[in-house]
Amino acid sequence: AYIDLTGSGAETIAHVRENGRITFMFCAFEGKPNIVRLYGTGTVVRPGDQGWDELRGLFETEGAVRSVIVSDVHRTSSSCGFSVPFMDFKEERSRLLDWAADKSPEDLNDYWELKNSTSIDGLPAVEV
Repeated sequence: AYIDLTGSGAETIAHVRENGRITFMFCAFEGKPNIVRLYGTGTVVRPGDQGWDELRGLFETEGAVRSVIVSDVHRTSSSCGFSVPFMDFKEERSRLLDWAADKSPEDLNDYWELKNSTSIDGLPAVEV
């Protein structure tokens, strides 16, 4: 499971709800050039859903939390990352959490309704 923070889109929520499929891709930006993919089925858990309190308690992040995405991984694969560039991590960004700190629950609901109710391809996403 991972915490799903508020964003300008809700593609993962919409597509998991549409067909249940989810893929995670990890790229090595240093060391051995490798790409690993995890394939599975996902579930979106939102505030008020069964299991929300237990899942939400697993994460410390506050403020911009929109849902928890739960995945059952059924297959893994790896491939070369020969074209993946070397990159250095500089630092985390705090802008989203800073933005959310100034919002009430009603403000976040309004934002989700405006920006996250459908995916870019028109699928239903966040239901407020």
